[in-house]
Amino acid sequence: MEPIEPVVPHFQEELEELKARLLVMGGEVEEQVRSAGVALLKRDHDLCQKVVTGDGSINRLHVEIDKRCFRLLALHQPMATDLRVIVSAVKINSDLERIGDFAVNVAEAALGYLAHPSVKPLIDIPRMDELAQGMLRDSLDAYIKHDTLLAKDVIKRDDEVDELKDKVFRELLNLMLKDTGITEPSLDLILISRHLERIGDHATNIAEEVIFIESAQDVRHHAQEGDAD
Repeated sequence: MEPIEPVVPHFQEELEELKARLLVMGGEVEEQVRSAGVALLKRDHDLCQKVVTGDGSINRLHVEIDKRCFRLLALHQPMATDLRVIVSAVKINSDLERIGDFAVNVAEAALGYLAHPSVKPLIDIPRMDELAQGMLRDSLDAYIKHDTLLAKDVIKRDDEVDELKDKVFRELLNLMLKDTGITEPSLDLILISRHLERIGDHATNIAEEVIFIESAQDVRHHAQEGDAD
C-alpha cells in the first residue's frame, strides 16, 4: 500500500500571499527606477545616492519570495495553472531583482555624469526612461489583471526602447569623435541608455510570463522567430 501524502492546508492562501509579496517587491522596484530617472534629469546627487544604497529591501524580498515558491512546490506539488503561477513567480522575482540592480546602475552612472558639465540636452534618454517605466508598470498591471493583451503590448514596446538605445549610442559616438574632452560623461550616458534598455528587456520577460501563466503559451524569443542568424 502506497503511503498517503499529507495534505497541507491553506494552499490558496499561501499562493495569494506569494502574489502579494511579489507585488510589494514590484512596487519597490518601480520606485527605484522612477527615482533613478528623476535623479538624472534633475541632477540630484542626493537622490542618486539614495537609489544606489536603497536596494537592500528588494534583495531581502527576492530571497523571501524564492523561499515561498520553493516551499509551495515542495509541499503541495501543484499542477496545471497553479504550477505555472509558482514557476513564473520565481522568474518574475528574478526579473524584478535584476531591474532593481539596473536602477542602481543608472544611478551610479548618473553620479559619474553629474560630475561633469552637461554634454547635450537630454531628449532620447528621458524618452527611454519613460518607456521603461511604462513597460514595468504595465507588465505588473497585466500580472495583477491577468491581461494578456496588455502583456503583448508591453512586448511590442521593447523594439522602440532598443531603437532609442542605438540612436543614443550613434549620437554620442559622433559627439565624442568631434570632442574627445566629453568622452567620459558621454560614456556614462551610453551606459545609462544600456541599463534602461535592460530594464525594458526584463519588463518584457515579466509580460511573457503573464502570457505563459494565462495561456500556457511560451512566447520567449519572439523577436528571433524567422531570423536567419
